[in-house]
Amino acid sequence: MRSDTVKAGYQRAPHRSLIRATGVKTEDFGKPFIAVCSSYTDIVPGHCHLRDVNELVKAEIRAAGGVPFEFDTIAVCDGIAMGHAGMKMSLPSRELIADTVETMLRAHCFDGVICIPNCDKIVPGMILAALRVNIPTVFASGGPMLPGKNPVTGKDSDLNTVFEAVAEYKNGKLTAEQLEAIEATSCPGCGSCSGMFTANSMNCLCEVLGLALPGNGTIPAVDPRRKDLWKTAARRIVEMAKANGPLPRELVDRAAIDNAFALDMAMGGSSNTVLHTLAFAHEAGIDYDLRRIDAISKRTPHVCKVAPSCAYHMVDVDRAGGISGILKRLSEREGLIDFTKRTVSGKALGEIAAEATITDDDVIRPFSNAYSQDGGLSVLHGNLAEQGAIVKRAGVYASMLVFSGEAICFNSQEEACEGILAGKVRAGHVVVIRGEGPKGGPGMQEMLAPTAYIIGAGLGEKVALITDGRFSGATHGACIGHVSPEAAEGGLIGLVRDGDTIHIDIPHNLLEVALSDDEIAARRAAAQPWPERPVTGWLRRYAKLVGNASTGATLS
Repeated sequence: MRSDTVKAGYQRAPHRSLIRATGVKTEDFGKPFIAVCSSYTDIVPGHCHLRDVNELVKAEIRAAGGVPFEFDTIAVCDGIAMGHAGMKMSLPSRELIADTVETMLRAHCFDGVICIPNCDKIVPGMILAALRVNIPTVFASGGPMLPGKNPVTGKDSDLNTVFEAVAEYKNGKLTAEQLEAIEATSCPGCGSCSGMFTANSMNCLCEVLGLALPGNGTIPAVDPRRKDLWKTAARRIVEMAKANGPLPRELVDRAAIDNAFALDMAMGGSSNTVLHTLAFAHEAGIDYDLRRIDAISKRTPHVCKVAPSCAYHMVDVDRAGGISGILKRLSEREGLIDFTKRTVSGKALGEIAAEATITDDDVIRPFSNAYSQDGGLSVLHGNLAEQGAIVKRAGVYASMLVFSGEAICFNSQEEACEGILAGKVRAGHVVVIRGEGPKGGPGMQEMLAPTAYIIGAGLGEKVALITDGRFSGATHGACIGHVSPEAAEGGLIGLVRDGDTIHIDIPHNLLEVALSDDEIAARRAAAQPWPERPVTGWLRRYAKLVGNASTGATLS
C-alpha cells in the first residue's frame, strides 16, 4: 500500500506515533488509508451540508475496512462572488484547490481518495489534483439544489431568476416587494444551483469521465437516494484502494474527454466545461484542439435542455433517467460515445446505458425530436477569435444564431453593468466586454450580471454580447465568451471601437468585425499595451503565470 511509506517498518515509529495521536489503533495500520477530501464551507449553499456527508462517508469507509482521514479545501460561491471584484478569485481558486489537494495527498501517502465537491471550480480543481497524484479516486458530489417557486409567475425559479428580476425591478416591471419575494424563494435549500449551470455540468461530466457513480450529477442533494450514492462511493473507494485501481489517468484519456464533450453537447451544458475539460487534457498530457470539440458538436444531437435554456431543472433530468438515460439515448446512434470506457463503478459506460430507463421523452428527447441535430456548444473562429471563442448555442434564441450589430464597448464587467442598467445598450448592439480574460481580469470573471440585465431589460432577442471573459452556466442568450487571444494579449477584441460592425454566424462558426486588413494593421500600430489591473497578492502571481483560455487557462 502507498500508505506503507508512512506506517510500515521500524523507521516509521515516529510517523505511527503521530498517526496514533489522531485516534488510529494498532489494528488499523494494516488497512488502506483513505482521504476524504471535501469542500465543506458554511457560506456556499452547494457545500453547507457536506459536514454531515463527510461523517456518513467516513463511517461507511470504516465499515468497509478502510481508515478515513478528512480534510477540506476552499470553495468560492460564484453566485455570491458575482458582479464585483470577488469574482476575480473564482477561476484562480481552481489552481489553489488543485495545489492544496495534491499537497495533502502526496504529503500523507494515502491509498485512495473520495472527493466530495459540488460547485464550479471545486470539481475541476479536485480532478486536476487526482490526475497529478493518480491514486484510486471516486467523486461523490453534494448534489443539485431543488428549484424554487417564483411567487410572481408561479413557475419554477432559480438563482438566474433572481438576477433577471434585478433588471426587471430596475425597469419598473417588478415592485420592491415582488423582488424580495423572488429573492426569498428561488434558492430553497442546500445543493448546487438547480439548473444546468457549471457546477451541475461538471458533476454530470464526472459520470462519463468515469470518475463518479451513476446519479452523481442529477440526484438532488436532499433526496434519500443521495445518501445511498455516498455510501456506495465510500465502499467502492475502499475496494479500489485494495485493488490499486482503476486510476484516474487510466480512465481520463482522449476517448473519455471526447465522451465528456459529447455529453456536454447533448445536454447543453455550461461553456465553462470547455475551459475545465481542456485543463484536464493539459494535465493528462493530451493534445486536444478546440476544433475537435466543434467536430463532436456537429455530430451530437442536442436532446436535453435544462434551465436557464428552458423550464426544466436538474430534478427533472433525474426523474427522466439522469445522465445514464442521456447515454442510453446516445447509444441509439453509433459513434457518439465510446461505450467501452470503464468507470469507477466497475462497469463500462455501455453497461450503464443498457441498464438505464428513459421515463420522459420530452426531457430526454428522441433524435427525431431533438432541439437540434448538433450540439449545445459551438466553437467560433474569425478575425475576432483567431484562437477560438465559445458560445452556449443551446441558450441562444433561434433569431440570434446569425446576427450583425453595432459594437458598444466596455473595458470591464463593472462598466458594462452600469451601462446596461443606465440604458446605454439598445436593440441592435453587440456589447463588447474586454479586459476580463485570464490575464487581463485577471481571473476571467463570469458575466452573469450583465447578461441577466440584458434579459431583464427585454433585449435578449435584440442584443448580442462578446467577451474575453467567461459566462456562468446560468447565462443564456447570444453570449460569446472565451474570445482568444484576449485584449491583454493584444487580441483584436481590444481594438474594436464603438460603432464597428460585428458579424456573428453561429451555424458557420464565425465571429468577425467588419474591418479591412489595412485598418486592423493601423489600429495595431497605434495601440498602446493593454493596461494592467492594479492587483496584489495571489492574483498578481496568477496574472503572470496563467495561459490562454483556448488551452484551458492553466498555469505555465
